[in-house]
Amino acid sequence: MTETAPCCAPSSASTKPSHPPVAATHVRSALGDTARLRSRNRLKLEEIPGGTFAMGDHFAEGYPQDGERPVHDVTLPDFHLAATAVTNAQFATFVKETDYVTTAEQLGVSAVFHLAFDGHASDVLHRAKRTPWWLAVKGADWRHPDGPASEISDRQNHPVVHVSWDDASAYCRWAGTRLPTEAEWEYAARGGLDGRRYGWGDELTPRGQWRCNIWQGQFPIVNSEEDGYLTTAPVKSYRPNGYGLWQTAGNVWEWSQDWFDRAYYESSAAYSPSGPKDGTQRIIRGGSYLCHVSYCHRYRVSARSSNTPDSTAGNIGFRCASD
Repeated sequence: MTETAPCCAPSSASTKPSHPPVAATHVRSALGDTARLRSRNRLKLEEIPGGTFAMGDHFAEGYPQDGERPVHDVTLPDFHLAATAVTNAQFATFVKETDYVTTAEQLGVSAVFHLAFDGHASDVLHRAKRTPWWLAVKGADWRHPDGPASEISDRQNHPVVHVSWDDASAYCRWAGTRLPTEAEWEYAARGGLDGRRYGWGDELTPRGQWRCNIWQGQFPIVNSEEDGYLTTAPVKSYRPNGYGLWQTAGNVWEWSQDWFDRAYYESSAAYSPSGPKDGTQRIIRGGSYLCHVSYCHRYRVSARSSNTPDSTAGNIGFRCASD
């Protein structure tokens, strides 16, 4: 692709109120060994065998501003990656044990997709300027993913959303894990299929079957929901890849450790790269339920995007890794 397109996950700048409320400051510490061991038992981490793969866009389909090229060989040691994105149920346990207050809860606002909004008209502060299908909604957070009138009682096995990079990192520290590097994420998401477009091959819908939760129809006004979902799907929907990982395409964007630099692939380390030393945005991977070929073709396994560490939205989540 040669045209540019904004990512389908809005930045914090497009949703923050002009006079945000004072942030909550009290967070009870629960990062001891006992808590970490309990949490590790709840997380299913798949062993990913080390190896060398060709990282990047093999089909010249990426957006130039994303920096998916050049394709370059990367070697990784063995590591572990969670089979799924962290769920609402898992995140609720973390919050219960730590009294953690997320970024969205501190600010009192987060981004909700306009067709999913559930609340009163007065809850909408404004629409994002470049992406007006995103609403800045008062009271939207991980417990209220579609707005203050929504809840997660029937979404316990859906990925937690409205979590910032800071929130994801806090959960990983509590769980005795970490966020994956971008290279680890792509290597594992490929499931052993080097050089392919998706984690299951080159065809989006083999034998007419959907393998991921993305947008079908006319974006952003009509979603035919051929894959079964308007917003998030349960984390174990569709099929796992060759490494036992579920939904590394679509559903929710996933935070990685790395800072973003468009030109990083031109000088990336060949062994276990960890990204630039600093930056203003963190890498997100995998695309989301809003990705569509007409707008945001970032559900390909090589696709990369980025967002500020304090950004939150109804399509941003994460999964955990460990050495």
